[in-house]
Amino acid sequence: MAESLQEAVEAAVAAGQSLGEYALEAEAAEGLRTVAEIEAGLQRALDIMRNAVERGLQGDIRSVSGLVGGDAIKVHHGTGPLAGTPFTEALAAALAVQEVNAAMGVIVAAPTAGGAGVLPGTLLGLARRGEYTDAQLVRALATAGLVGGVVAVRASLSGAEGGCQAETGAAAAMAAAAGVELLGGSPEQAMHAVALTMQGTLGLVCDPLGGLVEVPCVYRNATGAAMALAGIEMALAGVTFPIPVDEVIDTMGKIGREMDVRYRETAGGGLAATPTGRRLAKERLVQLKPRG
Repeated sequence: MAESLQEAVEAAVAAGQSLGEYALEAEAAEGLRTVAEIEAGLQRALDIMRNAVERGLQGDIRSVSGLVGGDAIKVHHGTGPLAGTPFTEALAAALAVQEVNAAMGVIVAAPTAGGAGVLPGTLLGLARRGEYTDAQLVRALATAGLVGGVVAVRASLSGAEGGCQAETGAAAAMAAAAGVELLGGSPEQAMHAVALTMQGTLGLVCDPLGGLVEVPCVYRNATGAAMALAGIEMALAGVTFPIPVDEVIDTMGKIGREMDVRYRETAGGGLAATPTGRRLAKERLVQLKPRG
């Protein structure tokens, strides 16, 4: 597993590869699976992601608490100034996956269940407006996996350990790199997309009402997809972030370790601690309490 995104990018450039191509070959070089086997696994993940988006966009599912569901289809059919663009498609798809997750449906943890809507939302939102093959999407997922692996080694992917910056934030960074790969950007642009996206999520708290991954988690996936799209757009335009990407990732880990425990998935702070948050959590927990 790569421990430095900068080094991975340099290796990809030296080999004349995209970051996705490098990621596939680097993982295969570890000897556990061939490139074809890795691609098959990513294709299965892609299929599950698509199914989750399609299921969520039917608009008829609700979480057990009743707090989550039916919003993805609203965004999908929205009439705002950005309606019908890759931006709103990505938001709708991210919400759709998280609504399926909240209703105990099948999703792909990317990198976690709490952040699972960002990557498919971003990629499939972009893909709805272009002619992209599954092979291209698979390479984009490989790119995302490489980024997630580096984040896991250098920082954290756990909301309980690092706050939501380690889940939604990492997912947004992964999606940013994947989007650049899909759109034909360079490894360097993918690297800057990661840094540009992750810097905007630093310090993001994990504050789920009642400790369940519904509110505000579902909606943060749409926000995460929006931030990924911003990172992609800036990087492809030639914007570069002055802090090296590995240092940005390291900083996320440091912030997570220093973050007050109330803001790390304990439901003890943030929106979970508001009067309305506590009331909704109490009502939901009563509703979910087993009978008998």
